[in-house]
Amino acid sequence: MKSIEMTAKTVEEAIEIALRELDADRVEVEIDVISRGKPGILGIGSELASVRVTKVDGTSDVLDSASEVLNNLVSHMDVDVVVNLKEADNQETGGPVFEIEGDDSGLIIGRKGETLRSLQFLTRFIVGRQTGERANLTVDVEGYDERRKQSLSNLANRVAERVVKTGRSIELEPMSPRERRLVHVALSENSDVYTESSGDGRDRRVVVIPS
Repeated sequence: MKSIEMTAKTVEEAIEIALRELDADRVEVEIDVISRGKPGILGIGSELASVRVTKVDGTSDVLDSASEVLNNLVSHMDVDVVVNLKEADNQETGGPVFEIEGDDSGLIIGRKGETLRSLQFLTRFIVGRQTGERANLTVDVEGYDERRKQSLSNLANRVAERVVKTGRSIELEPMSPRERRLVHVALSENSDVYTESSGDGRDRRVVVIPS
């Protein structure tokens, strides 16, 4: 894979220059934002944005379809964002990871990530129907997914401390299946508590119980 680093006034401008240098489209590259830069005041203290762009050796049907579907869905949302391929084949999920960035990125996330989860679900569903393959793709917005993972891990550990201190079980708020799994994993090695899921449908949640 060929990789280059590029700097420019903005992330988008740096990406566009790199794409021309690599003679590639967005779907053919992985994009890693090294620095978003700083505008400074009257040019003083400003820093250029920096990106690393890597051309992928060949693309899969799922990757090609996902890029097209995701871009089409986002375009119909009438938001000022761009969709970049962050990883062509993530080791954890076994599928591509797309990163959405832009002035309206918060609208893509939605309340407690609900809009983002719905967008990912719909993209997976359409891509699966188009390709006949399981679409293990991930859609993230400016690192929200990683921040949410860390937030859930911190929450799980704080609740576990309270459970141990009080000797009483605590129910967490309803979560998606993936979020519940992250909480279970976060506390899987804590011998002082154990976790169970309770409730049905959208009301399903994790319960932290003293051992």
